[in-house]
Amino acid sequence: MKRYVAGVAVGVVALVLGSVGTALALSTDGWVPPDDTIVRVTGNAEEGFGIQHHDGTSLFPPTLSETRAECGEYDTRVARVRCRAGVRTWYRDLADLKDALRLARSSG
Repeated sequence: MKRYVAGVAVGVVALVLGSVGTALALSTDGWVPPDDTIVRVTGNAEEGFGIQHHDGTSLFPPTLSETRAECGEYDTRVARVRCRAGVRTWYRDLADLKDALRLARSSG
């Protein structure tokens, strides 16, 4: 679970940074974003997030309570704390991304 959370978090950050960088570099009228560009984030940590991509695919990470339960299954206290910290960071970043997308839509 820890690797899954870390992998998805790194993937989300890479997609966002890559998409924003590409959008800034190629801001022309005919430009179409890559298919894996995140276009919408819905929900919240408690009820679950929904991540929608430009190509129409969606990703629905587990809810906060589900991931905390998964973290509780680790053998050592250090592993459990590390997992919970990763989950908090991941959901914080998803909430920030949701706000950034909302701001980008309202200013564009």
